Amino acid sequence: MTLDSVKEPDTASARDAQQAPLVSIIIVSYNVKEYLQECITSIRKALAGIAAEIFVVDNASDDGSAALIKERFPGVQLIANTENLGFARANNLALTRAQGRFIVLINPDTVTQEDTFSTLLRFMDENPDAGMVGCKVLNPDGTLQHACRRSYPTPWVALTRLTGLSFLFPKSRLFGRYNLTYLPEDKISSVEAISGSFMMLRRRAFEQIGLLDEDFFLYGEDLDWCYRTIQSGWKIYYVPTTKIIHFKGESSKQSRFDTLRVFYQSMALFVKKHFRKRYFFITYYFLLVAIWVRAAVSFLRNSLAFLAVPLVDFLLLQLSLALALWVKFGHLQHWGSYLPVNAIYSTAWLLSLAFLGSYGRRKFSFFKAAIGVLAGFVFNSAFTFFFKQYAFSRAVLLLAGGFNLLFIAGWRLLFKLLNRFRLTPFRGTLGHTLLARRSVVVGDFSKGEQVVEKLKTRIGDGYELIGLVSLNIADVGQRFNGLQVLGSTENLAEIIRRRNIQEVIFSTHRIPYDRILDIISGSRAQRVSFKLIPSNLEVIIGKASIDQIHDVPLLDIDYKLSRTGNRALKRAFDASLAVLALVLGLPFFLIAAVRHKHRVVQKNIEIAPDQVQQVRVLEFPDAGLVGKLLWLWPVLHGQLSLVGRELADRSKSAAYRQLKPGLTGIVQVNRDRGLTRAEKQKYEIFYLTQYSVLLDLEIVFKAVFKI
Repeated sequence: MTLDSVKEPDTASARDAQQAPLVSIIIVSYNVKEYLQECITSIRKALAGIAAEIFVVDNASDDGSAALIKERFPGVQLIANTENLGFARANNLALTRAQGRFIVLINPDTVTQEDTFSTLLRFMDENPDAGMVGCKVLNPDGTLQHACRRSYPTPWVALTRLTGLSFLFPKSRLFGRYNLTYLPEDKISSVEAISGSFMMLRRRAFEQIGLLDEDFFLYGEDLDWCYRTIQSGWKIYYVPTTKIIHFKGESSKQSRFDTLRVFYQSMALFVKKHFRKRYFFITYYFLLVAIWVRAAVSFLRNSLAFLAVPLVDFLLLQLSLALALWVKFGHLQHWGSYLPVNAIYSTAWLLSLAFLGSYGRRKFSFFKAAIGVLAGFVFNSAFTFFFKQYAFSRAVLLLAGGFNLLFIAGWRLLFKLLNRFRLTPFRGTLGHTLLARRSVVVGDFSKGEQVVEKLKTRIGDGYELIGLVSLNIADVGQRFNGLQVLGSTENLAEIIRRRNIQEVIFSTHRIPYDRILDIISGSRAQRVSFKLIPSNLEVIIGKASIDQIHDVPLLDIDYKLSRTGNRALKRAFDASLAVLALVLGLPFFLIAAVRHKHRVVQKNIEIAPDQVQQVRVLEFPDAGLVGKLLWLWPVLHGQLSLVGRELADRSKSAAYRQLKPGLTGIVQVNRDRGLTRAEKQKYEIFYLTQYSVLLDLEIVFKAVFKI
């Protein structure tokens, strides 16, 4: 049976039916340009051989979404609103124009499989009682998005959700009705409701139930539509034989209103509209109370999640102070006397941490936390100096500052290390340059895949490319762009497990979407994130973020390290850390000298680009880092740097002109990536333009601990 054989009885003439498209696709978009582009690209592939029309209703996005549609998708019918009309009103604008015998509402933050529309159209043809169908909807990690099949929020369903019984007994038919978790996820089922992220509706059903209810702004209108469909005598089916990925919440995340409040208001509106007359008034009001209690719990949980990191820091501040008092006085009797001052000191430290970004996007950065603690220490030291009658002793302040540095920066470092070994749920948000996410790229590399070259040179984006996974098994073992093909897609799950992979990046240029979704679905047991790179190679699309991967425009480069202040700062950093390392390492070096006294090696290192000038260093080659301690002597003299260019670099590149030879450097710590000369130069440009003491610290740390 071909798709053209799908017959839909209606009152229109046969001639009109032949001219009308089979499917009308409607997408409502708000500030999700990159997701929208990938969504339409996947939809077009899935519509191959199907007569269709596509509507995009843009709700006054300010990210260039409307311009994108006009430029790259001229065949798409664009409805550009001047204000955010919400989901229901925006869909209705397109619904009044749609001509298809089937109507599909789909979110812009979705990716469809190649067979999605053909499979569901065939199902509709074989099941004439189906007024609406939905497919399996996957989260980006391959797990089922439970909202793709659900029940109405009746009093019993609301009670099981509110009391947690639906979570405790998800396989129970009695308690698991909220998301129908008792049903096998791969079984076609008749359900009460499906997700508004993807809904296919028969035109005859649409003509009976009418437009979406515009009293619902963002949530609830899909549930209302489902309810009205069943009340009109149609059935709704969940059809898991095809699937989509839904990067849930991307449109609402960009909105400026409180989406959590809007969601529960919509649930209350749904109950008021459909259940007020159906249930006894006590039961009805119980349902309303249950919804708002659930809302209060959600608000509380979100608030606690936001305050969790500052709360941990506050408790550690108190622990540090207690330890400082105990070390100084041997007791805690002075604790109560200094409560007002403690409040001032704690506030100063917390504000310093907040100001320096420890409670923002990089809240787990231990370097930012360390700088925040030091800034708070400077403020509190000044407070101690000018207001002695209210201050702790300076010894207590110094001890507390040291403990704060250890605890507040230390627990963040601990989480980074746990993340490194996949022992923490905070994955994908922890570290960029220092602890990048171990990643593999899936693509067809023998046919000139370009994405690897771009990713290898995006130093600050947090991708540590471990290797490649090819569509072609014949590529296994070969190298492309300096990276080895570790295996094919058939053994991706084993590669993820064996190589401790944290992120899988698909290049969608040559990989069919159904293959991508099958891989994601089959790897759900792995704790790994999946991302997509569209065919234009400009962005990486994932659940947590959209990463730009444009090349750096060389005409706009500003070498921070060429500034006098930064060069002086780098020199001070080199000297300070070298002195500290020499003092701490001297006893171990003396032991190594006794053990290796006849095995001293002398090396000459070129340090000037335009003349023959060398520095002589001594080392014990079999003594590890301790054996190279004397390399710090020319660092103190300014002949070498802790972080600089490669020692053997004579390319006369920008780094050669701007940097001294370094004991380590951004190229050296990324040596395992198999960088080409051009890629090394991009790394060097990144270092020169993004220089900071924190970046030097990260590079030194990574070099010493080899992580």
